[in-house]
Amino acid sequence: MDPKSAMEQLDIGALNSAQQEQLEHFKIKTRISNENYLRSHPEVELLLGEFLREVFLKRPVDIREFAAALLLHKMKGFQLCFDSYRSLLLFYYH
Repeated sequence: MDPKSAMEQLDIGALNSAQQEQLEHFKIKTRISNENYLRSHPEVELLLGEFLREVFLKRPVDIREFAAALLLHKMKGFQLCFDSYRSLLLFYYH
């Protein structure tokens, strides 16, 4: 469905002016909160950048399946690193 035509079908009068103002305030607060979170977690930008790089390089047909497989692969790598680090700690401190 064309997003523009979907937007045109929205019932603009569904909210009264107080509700519209409340919604706008909510949107602004949410954007500020999201921006603060992203600023305090720069790794999110790195992870998204890496994901996009992989998508553009491999151009998968099913991006959702590709994302799930990539995330699973990364999680296994993180688990291996964590297990190795934990083993070293146990070796040195026990």
